[in-house]
Amino acid sequence: RGERGGGVRRGVNVLRAMLVPWSYGEVARVLAAVVLERARAVGPRLAAAESCTGGLVTSRLTDISGSSAWVERAVVAYSNAAKIALLGVAASDIPAHGAVSEVVAVAMAEGVRERLGAAFGVATTGVAGPDPADGKPPGTVHIAVSTEGGPVIRTLALTGTRDEVRRDTVEQSLRLLWSVLWEESP
Repeated sequence: RGERGGGVRRGVNVLRAMLVPWSYGEVARVLAAVVLERARAVGPRLAAAESCTGGLVTSRLTDISGSSAWVERAVVAYSNAAKIALLGVAASDIPAHGAVSEVVAVAMAEGVRERLGAAFGVATTGVAGPDPADGKPPGTVHIAVSTEGGPVIRTLALTGTRDEVRRDTVEQSLRLLWSVLWEESP
């Protein structure tokens, strides 16, 4: 019984591994299209500040034809120095809270929105793995969206490989953007 169950589990895991890239691509593609369609209806422009996703959120959005009408600019701020210099994250916030924190995610989203002149700023910061960073386990991610009305933040505890954590972060970022855009509609 144990051997058969193990074989089935292995088979399911192999099948899942084969389908993940396809399913992720489709889900993220559809989410990006829905986000951009909503943005067209509402009319704002977006700026992105990405750390753990390294530009993947912006890449997914700009895969959609016509996205240049809504996507303003993006900054990949992988290092702490870049977060401080390019996004205006307070130098004291990183040692006090960690680069992977709600405080830094909000500062990144607000900084990119204000500095790049966009109506919306989205930011990602996290530990993609495989190793912990700053005492935080892999899969710890903070996503923030900043608007004139204030920030909205999501804290995630994701599981999986480095690539899976980054892909899930992109998907959750797009979901959060859509949610905020829906609330901002006239």
